[in-house]
Amino acid sequence: MLPTTRNATPRHRFPKVRFSKTIAATVAGTLMSLSLPALAADLEEIQERGYMEVATEDNYAPFNFIEGDNAKGFNADMLEELRDYADFEVRQEILPWTGLLAAVSNDQYDMALTGASVSDERLRVFNYTPPYASAQHFAIKRADDDSISDVDDLSDKQVGVQAGSVLLSRLPELEAMLEEDGGALGEVVQYESYPEAFADLANGRLDYVIDSAVPVNTLVASKPDVFAKGPAVSGAGYVSWPIPKDSPELLEYMSGFLEHLKENGRLAELQEKWFGESFPDLPEKPLTSVDQFHELAGLDD
Repeated sequence: MLPTTRNATPRHRFPKVRFSKTIAATVAGTLMSLSLPALAADLEEIQERGYMEVATEDNYAPFNFIEGDNAKGFNADMLEELRDYADFEVRQEILPWTGLLAAVSNDQYDMALTGASVSDERLRVFNYTPPYASAQHFAIKRADDDSISDVDDLSDKQVGVQAGSVLLSRLPELEAMLEEDGGALGEVVQYESYPEAFADLANGRLDYVIDSAVPVNTLVASKPDVFAKGPAVSGAGYVSWPIPKDSPELLEYMSGFLEHLKENGRLAELQEKWFGESFPDLPEKPLTSVDQFHELAGLDD
């Protein structure tokens, strides 16, 4: 049984973090942009102009990725469903993850149609549609690494995470788990994309990588001789679509779209297709506040 972190006090100082100046500048810019008021168009303006602009990414399987010349993944299929459902055009632009949410918050796009985990920081800028996948975090290790079997084994080991991701904001949970038994969080290495982190893990330049449940399962299933699923390193989490705070009608519209797919069975079909399971017990309402998120995820302030 994993140590509980529900009553732990989060700490925001971490051990040495190594990443390039380019990534550092990108992360800083992202955080500054996320602090700005959201200015994206709400539903009435979208309907008047006749189109909605959504931002997606292309390097985060199984949510969004490129196969040959074609966009694939859960959100690629959901985009096609949305185009059939909507009475306006839905335009898509593919962006690097590190700048995607900042672009949405800066009025360049109406929403992010991607695999974005819910976090305290993001909930201060965005509302989220009802979750469509779990985002509990797990360690990923090399398949032949017998030194990692539970959380305590991660103490002082080097960990890789994606720059600007929710994984960073929830590292205090892992830190608290380790400290409970006298351990410590090791060096945190940030990467622009997860494939880079997985390559370093496979080559022995990292001890483990942290990612959320769905991509972990997908990676391990696709490369069982290279990677293995390690212990859970966070409490409950959720994946959903971020929509700027000043677009409540668009939030209601997209929540209705998800409910439509749930009622006709299409949502469960796409979850099974891309995630290997459906998620019938996820919250059914939009996530709009930190307090609401903490209550649903079983987190204490």
